Amino acid sequence: MGFAALKVERDGETVRITMNRPERRNALSADHLIELRDAFTDAGRSDATGIVLGAEGKVFSAGHDFADVSSRDLSGVRELLALCTEVMRTIQSVPQVVVARVHALATAAGCQLVASCDLAVAAESAGFALPGGKGGWFCHTPAVPVARSIGRKRLMEMALTGDVVDAHTAGEWGLVNRAVPDADLDAAVDDLLARATRGSRTSKALGKQALYAQLDRPEVDAYAIALDVMATVSQTAAAKEGMAAFLEKRQPIWQG
Repeated sequence: MGFAALKVERDGETVRITMNRPERRNALSADHLIELRDAFTDAGRSDATGIVLGAEGKVFSAGHDFADVSSRDLSGVRELLALCTEVMRTIQSVPQVVVARVHALATAAGCQLVASCDLAVAAESAGFALPGGKGGWFCHTPAVPVARSIGRKRLMEMALTGDVVDAHTAGEWGLVNRAVPDADLDAAVDDLLARATRGSRTSKALGKQALYAQLDRPEVDAYAIALDVMATVSQTAAAKEGMAAFLEKRQPIWQG
């Protein structure tokens, strides 16, 4: 299957899915999300034992594509967020071990992608943020898997301040498994994946599904709530101003 926004390669027992929209900072438009969903679905049906999610360019992923979001009404934003949630759930449902290879900044839904992967390795130059707290459209749905990785107080700090968390802090907080020198990123990813895919593939797949089943009970409800709120807030003046300012490359003007 050919993809416009992704590179998908089979490397031995590993499928490497690489986001390849560097000119858009790998922003997650609907088309990009559909490709991610389809790529993970295809990989999940293969006999691969592991999947690595990476990206090209100066940013791992800047999150939702505001050019896409700002053009949608409430129903359209709900559909987009439902699609994004489907991608996150697909990552967790495939039988393979999924490792995020984070070479650079991951913000908002890009940070959500990292948190949704089974494992994650970050280069020291990487950073992580939920920047909606500084703008007009809060990071409701990205906060769902991040909360389950780092806990309430740290989530509140990320979500309310919108500040970038460096890679080593992300490792200490549990958002990634470890931070390594940039030159060692690929080796560290391959080492972790090799150790995580040892043993029976069937047992590993069932074990992964069982682990997520335990976490899913509150997470499903959390996603339903967060999706509804995030879609609704997309139509507020603050959200529209924040996206317009971003697209027009100017400072936002907040009212009220």
